[in-house]
Amino acid sequence: FFSSGFQVAPETKAVMKWLRSIPFVLSASLHGGELVVTYPYDYSRHPMEEKMFSPTPDEKVVFKMLAKAYADAHPVISDRSELRCGGNFVKRGGIINGAEWYSFTGGMADFNYLHTNCFEITVEVGCEKFPLEEELFTIWHENKGALLNYMEMVHRGIKGIVSDKFGNPIKNARISVRGIQHDVTTGN
Repeated sequence: FFSSGFQVAPETKAVMKWLRSIPFVLSASLHGGELVVTYPYDYSRHPMEEKMFSPTPDEKVVFKMLAKAYADAHPVISDRSELRCGGNFVKRGGIINGAEWYSFTGGMADFNYLHTNCFEITVEVGCEKFPLEEELFTIWHENKGALLNYMEMVHRGIKGIVSDKFGNPIKNARISVRGIQHDVTTGN
C-alpha cells in the first residue's frame, strides 16, 4: 500500500495493527477545509493524473450510499442553495470520489478498503481548515445527526455467522459477492 522507502509513523503502525485486529465495518475520517463527503479511492489509478475518477468495486452500491447517508443528513451539505468554501459540490449532492476531487497516496480510507473489512468515508466538516474553538459547538451540532445516520448504516447489507457443520464459527472465511471484485473475511 505504501511505496517503498515510505517511513510509517509509530502511531500510524499502531492504528493499522488495531484495524487489522478488530473486524470494523464502518469508519469516518473528519477533516476541515470544505463541506463534502468523499469515498475511495483517494489515490488515482494513474499516479500522474490529478482529479481522476478512481472507483472501488463497491463504489456504485456501497460507497455512494454511505456518502449520501452522511451528506443528506447534514444540514449544510444537503442545502442545495448554498455555494460553499470555493468548491461547489451542490450539483453532486455533496459527495465525490476522493481521487476525482484530488489524488493522494497513503490515505486511511484506501488502506481500510484494501487491507481490512472496513469501509471508510472522509467527511470535510467545514470551510475552515482549522476552526476556532468557538466554532466547534456549531460544527458538532451540524454533524451530530449525520454521524448518527452514518453509524446506522452498519445495519445495511448481509449479516450473519459463517459456521462449520457443527455450528462452530469459522475465522477468516472469505466472503465473495458475485460481480464485485472485493472479498471480505470473517472475524472470530
